[in-house]
Amino acid sequence: WNINEDLVCGAADALCASGLKDKGYEYVVIDDCWSLKQRDENGRLVPDPEKFPHGMKAVADYVHSKGLKFGMYSCCGTHTCAGYPGSFEHEFVDAETFASWGVDYLKYDNCYKPKHMDGEVLYKRMSLALRNCGRDIVLSACNWGNAEVETWARSAGVDMYRSTGDIFDSFESIRKLSESQKDKLGYSAAGCFNDIDMLVVGMKGKGNVGVDAGCTDAQYRYHFALWCMMMSPLMIGCDVRNMTPEVHALLTNKKLIAINQDKD
Repeated sequence: WNINEDLVCGAADALCASGLKDKGYEYVVIDDCWSLKQRDENGRLVPDPEKFPHGMKAVADYVHSKGLKFGMYSCCGTHTCAGYPGSFEHEFVDAETFASWGVDYLKYDNCYKPKHMDGEVLYKRMSLALRNCGRDIVLSACNWGNAEVETWARSAGVDMYRSTGDIFDSFESIRKLSESQKDKLGYSAAGCFNDIDMLVVGMKGKGNVGVDAGCTDAQYRYHFALWCMMMSPLMIGCDVRNMTPEVHALLTNKKLIAINQDKD
């Protein structure tokens, strides 16, 4: 909820200055709480002017000026998980809005989904909207692994899909999520990747999922290596502006990243 344009632009600066960009980390993605609580008179989403006084396109332009790509967040339900407007029955106008801002990636959550609606249909609807918006936008389906998403995500036009609930900054959470993947590994391949949720490497008990004391560096190494082996998209969750040397060395480990990015 403390998201703002300075934080986003600062993250983009840090990705470049730290060398993370050169290792392949190319997206800066905003999560929930970025908009006003009401759409405008034309039914369009409105960035919170206090958090984003220069507008979302200006933020996207800054991220692009760094040679990076820009990601946004919405939800297939009537509201986002934090109670902001969702994209249910606004898929095409929202896709058009995201395209006009220069968005390259959309995390699409699953909160407040009407019970009578089939989730697969809603993800197909947004996929169709994005493919008709005039811009190439990655669709990241975040339905928490419900409804056997791994069996239909590819046919729904989804580029990556969450197969788990939320990760937390604890080794127990990492262990549970990794064990849940035993029957899902065969579904992840080029064009549609299984997302086991973001990396908590380096969070050290801080941040929105830092409800526990965090992990040791050895546990973070286990976490990063396993996510690389399972071809999960590598999304950094820690504050990239304040990484320890150990965390930086792990996130830029050339051999592990090569395993994750191996096209075969």
